[in-house]
Amino acid sequence: MPGNFCRLGLLVGVLSMAGLLCATSAWAASDSSTTVVIDAGHGGFDRGGIPGQRIAEKEMTLEVAQRLKKVLAADGYRVVMTRENDVFVPLGTRVAIANSYRNAIFVCVHFNSAKRVGADGIETYFYSRDSLPLASAVHHFVAGGAPSPNRGVRRRGYYVLRKARVPAVLVECGFLTNPTEATYIQKSSYRQKLAEEIAAGIRERSNVRSSTSSTAVATIPLQPYIDQTKVSSSKRSRSKHSRKRSSKSSKKKKKKSTKSAGAEANVTSAKREG
Repeated sequence: MPGNFCRLGLLVGVLSMAGLLCATSAWAASDSSTTVVIDAGHGGFDRGGIPGQRIAEKEMTLEVAQRLKKVLAADGYRVVMTRENDVFVPLGTRVAIANSYRNAIFVCVHFNSAKRVGADGIETYFYSRDSLPLASAVHHFVAGGAPSPNRGVRRRGYYVLRKARVPAVLVECGFLTNPTEATYIQKSSYRQKLAEEIAAGIRERSNVRSSTSSTAVATIPLQPYIDQTKVSSSKRSRSKHSRKRSSKSSKKKKKKSTKSAGAEANVTSAKREG
């Protein structure tokens, strides 16, 4: 009789272990089955950035995107690139590629530019609510691993984010118009670092929790964000500002002040919005 109990206990233990292994394998398979669509910003005739910018944004985005692809592929992810070389891909095509895959996430890689050379820092954009955890995780790692100021997470209606039907983020990995950040970005080791931090955010996106969550395993905070969905493109913004200057209404002056906030981070936004 004791022998039967021992055998029964051993069988239960084996089955429990098998169940645990199956659950772990199922989780790993589910995560690795995620398709990551990487969008290297700009390309071809579209250099990115602002007129007269010395470093072409399109080259830096493609370099980081290619490195990110290698890191994620080594982790077992299925990776799709919207462009593999220096070609121009319309925004609609980029989004269509992302939307064509089930269980996909869409990561757009960009670098910032501004007329004020002192502008610096890392910022991450999203649009839909289900994209916020991904934006929080990517921003947590990129901003945390970069020797640059944290400009925060922002909600903005960029075309590639607004039209995506899958979780989508656009990460601005620093200012190419800032001498210090440009020096970092031109180093291959730093571009590799950016790729690895973005990949870490993708891997850890399921560990994002709000500050009010009671879950003990919360490792990455759900980021607060600045809602810029009502901010117009820089061109339209300038025309509105000129009209506002001719008005003496205090109400309009208040609106002008609100819409001017964060303008330097969006000098090139017209190229990314539809």
